[in-house]
Amino acid sequence: MKSASYWLDTAPTINTEDTTLSSQSVDVVVIGGGFTGLSSALAMAKRGASVALCEAGVVGGEASGRNGGQCNNGTAQDYAGLVSTYGEDKARAFYQFYNQAVDSVESLVRNENIECDFRRAGKIKLAAKPEHFDKLIKTHDALTKEVDPGAKLLDATALQQEISSDKFYGGLLTPNGAQLHVGKMVYGLASRCIEKGVAVFQHQPVVKLDKKGPQQWMVHTPEQTIVAKTVLIATGGSGPGPFSWFRRRIVPVGSFAVTTEPLDEQLCASLFPGNRSYVTSKNIGNYFRLTPDRRLLFGGRARFAVSNQRSDLKSGEILRQSLHEMFPQLANTRIDYCWGGTVDMSADRLPKVGEHDGLFYAMGYSGHGVQMALHMGNVMADIIDGKPTDCPWMTTDWPAVPFHFGKPWFLPFVGMYYKLQDKLH
Repeated sequence: MKSASYWLDTAPTINTEDTTLSSQSVDVVVIGGGFTGLSSALAMAKRGASVALCEAGVVGGEASGRNGGQCNNGTAQDYAGLVSTYGEDKARAFYQFYNQAVDSVESLVRNENIECDFRRAGKIKLAAKPEHFDKLIKTHDALTKEVDPGAKLLDATALQQEISSDKFYGGLLTPNGAQLHVGKMVYGLASRCIEKGVAVFQHQPVVKLDKKGPQQWMVHTPEQTIVAKTVLIATGGSGPGPFSWFRRRIVPVGSFAVTTEPLDEQLCASLFPGNRSYVTSKNIGNYFRLTPDRRLLFGGRARFAVSNQRSDLKSGEILRQSLHEMFPQLANTRIDYCWGGTVDMSADRLPKVGEHDGLFYAMGYSGHGVQMALHMGNVMADIIDGKPTDCPWMTTDWPAVPFHFGKPWFLPFVGMYYKLQDKLH
């Protein structure tokens, strides 16, 4: 078993060793080489800006290369709950922006000719308890009335035509969701960035930022200093550097995943006749899907802990047990990959976009970042250019998480709370 991301291990590696700047002064420095950073750098370069991108590790090495590869419409929260909390107008804007995001990813893949196994698969939210199905009924009614007329409620009998597991009491199918190979998407985006003249620097963490004027930043890495008119923070709240203001507002929650060995084609067809993306309805639930080479990718929070090799292995064992409970047909199936990474969670689980002290930022995707981070490329280019945008995540009031000073000491307590909620509700 490899302690590595399946996606990154099965995608080409981008080579940036020969990257140089023709001038140490650029229009924009992007900090962070995930989907937000790469898509934004590409969008701005295509508009004629000179762009440098600084990544502390390797491009796609954090959340963008370590997720489930699900590119779904819909927010992290239940839609009926969003309506109750924010009202119909805001909830509708949130959901419709995710619809736009999936369309945006499809256009990006097509227009840039990126080979990343993109396909519209649809997503099924699976009711883990009878009362969860009652909640899905209310969500279905709200969705079909307001924003997603194609949403389809599946009772336990109808669900048998979609998935071969007796652990669920029904489901909600939203057909517009998609899937992609995130490692290949990272490679494709980085390649297009380089082709458009973006200077992509890997293993160059930003260690210091100096503001010299309204449109003059000194961006320092251990190897160089770059002068920029504009800086975009696309770190997702992870990693070291002079970003304490953002770290106090983002909780880096570990997300863990395993993938099986390649499965027999007939077994795949019997387990997942619909071959869609799947998520369960618990707070500490699971997400899973088949990969293009017929592996089952199975992930989830597993444990509320930071990601490291020891933690990943413990979480991998929890995921293996959950996988076998859900699909006893795979009890003797080998696990080939196990990995973990951090998800940038905001307190309200909504993305955060804006400007702080002259620094532009986009982050806080809260486990729903594949589609939104990629969509934010053109959105952030518009915002930086001063153009109007319909982005609903723009915020001028983003309070820090109480008692959070950079290290998420409270994660075990959050995990205990959600476990209790899953038992009670």
